[in-house]
Amino acid sequence: MLKIIYAGTPDFAVAALESLVASEHQVVAVYTQPDRPAGRGRKLQFSAVKQAALAHDLAVMQPASLRQPQDVQQLREFDADLMVVAAYGLILPTEVLQAPRLGCVNIHGSLLPRWRGAAPIQRAIQAGDRETGITLMQMDEGLDTGAMLAKASIEITHQTTAAQLHDALRQLGADLLMETLPAIAAQSLQPEVQEDALATYADKLSKQEAQIDWRKPAEQLQREVRAFNPWPVSFTRLDDMAVKIWQAENLDTLSDQPPGRVIAHQRDGIQVSCGQGVLNIQRLQFAGKKPHDAAQVLNARNLCGQQFASP
Repeated sequence: MLKIIYAGTPDFAVAALESLVASEHQVVAVYTQPDRPAGRGRKLQFSAVKQAALAHDLAVMQPASLRQPQDVQQLREFDADLMVVAAYGLILPTEVLQAPRLGCVNIHGSLLPRWRGAAPIQRAIQAGDRETGITLMQMDEGLDTGAMLAKASIEITHQTTAAQLHDALRQLGADLLMETLPAIAAQSLQPEVQEDALATYADKLSKQEAQIDWRKPAEQLQREVRAFNPWPVSFTRLDDMAVKIWQAENLDTLSDQPPGRVIAHQRDGIQVSCGQGVLNIQRLQFAGKKPHDAAQVLNARNLCGQQFASP
């Protein structure tokens, strides 16, 4: 049995925590980000990991950073064998990395060294990768640069959204951790050093980049729509009104119309000319409305000939 400190914040990190709680190992403390104001009322909201930890009566620690001597000392006093980290959101200093007997391992949502950084799930879809996965990594002081302990891969299809891939990787990460823990405990793994020359970086997402530039190829825009679902959600403008695009497909057809022009619409989609090819919008959301399939929108609007704006 291992004494484990768990560190994570969003929903992505909950499945691995639940697996550890259900195992023979002892979770001695859970570290998560401080409560943040959220919603219209700006009330303080617990992280998904904190909610899960409290449901199991686990000790919850929420330091603003782990660089204060008292916070490092408190962590050491848990006398953990191992610290497991998944989307925690805080940088771990050397003193913390060295505190547990077996160090710290990270559950990362990509096949390292590809897509180090904050948004590996979304960037893999956006780039058109055919597969991604989970890497279990021995943490060091760099940004996702530590030696790799284990990997598990998963296919990315032409329909996979970031929401779907997030959920699949969340469980895959939990499963890979539990499969690998016995070898970690026995110190029988041969860590594989990452090849830095192959590294790519998954920059943090922004709302601004989700604005659709209709001058891009339809194939690229379709990947962006999937990558930015459920956040920040691809959007465009029609007569200065924001329109969110939740689902779309790349049609194997050409158009001589200006990018952003609605050239046709049918019950299965609204066809928009792009810099190359045509994007068929299948699900969209007008400002102040709920998301609707194209057929529902067309019952109330005739969009043929309308011009969506590019940034």
